[in-house]
Amino acid sequence: MRVNELLTEGFGRLPDLVRGAVDGLSAEQLHWAPQPGANSVGWLVWHLTRVQDDHVTDLIDGAEQLWVSGNYAPRFGLKPQAHNTGYGHSPDEVQTVRAESPEALLEYFDAVYARTRGFIAHLKDADLDKIVDERWDPPVSLGVRLVSILDDDI
Repeated sequence: MRVNELLTEGFGRLPDLVRGAVDGLSAEQLHWAPQPGANSVGWLVWHLTRVQDDHVTDLIDGAEQLWVSGNYAPRFGLKPQAHNTGYGHSPDEVQTVRAESPEALLEYFDAVYARTRGFIAHLKDADLDKIVDERWDPPVSLGVRLVSILDDDI
């Protein structure tokens, strides 16, 4: 198995997990949190999709986040701000993320997932050694970044 096939297999498990999490839920149920300060199912799926969109887009020369270039943000009651991935959200900010429907979550996720699959489909093993972020010690390679995205999403 080639490494891009392995990554395709890993990322390919996400659609069933996402669909299983939102299947049969209403918009209100997506927004429900089990206790004050907890994250809702809708926020968690939005966040994992936002992180994947943000991080994979950074790896594609000249690409713009689908969150920014598409018409997704208004369907969540948000502005299409590239930096808003949910990282560091306070409980009040978590409450502002309101998917209008399960379909809104799934359509955004599906678009991001399709982009990710397309990106990893053409990777060669040697591509994974490319340094994509020198702010860390040790610097982050493409392979490490993709595993980090997958780990966060799962």
